[in-house]
Amino acid sequence: MSFISEFKKFAMEGSVLELAVGFVVGAAFKEIVSSLVNDIISPAILKPALTFAKLADLNQLVIPGTAIKYGSFISSVISFLIVALTLFVIIKAINAAKTKKEAVAPPPEPSSTDKLLMEIRDKLSAK
Repeated sequence: MSFISEFKKFAMEGSVLELAVGFVVGAAFKEIVSSLVNDIISPAILKPALTFAKLADLNQLVIPGTAIKYGSFISSVISFLIVALTLFVIIKAINAAKTKKEAVAPPPEPSSTDKLLMEIRDKLSAK
């Protein structure tokens, strides 16, 4: 088997294609989550806190006399926590929807062999 045919076989296997599709969908989903966090959730949470602290932006928080911008770090931590919480809620909702969908499915009907074995079992236990 040639190198190219082996590579083609590897690249066309289901797991590699699924990984590629998952990566592309994940990149698109990242944009949605980033927009949700940056445009909706963060302003709703940070605006009152910044107004209370009489600041326009968290990046204005610095240690006097140094270049240490602890406000940027706090902003990054808050963004991470919001993203993690948002993803948790979304995944929890998806899992709940899957569970409901699976619960609705009726159990499969026994095969003809299983039915025959159950009849034999019932007749043997009746004796």
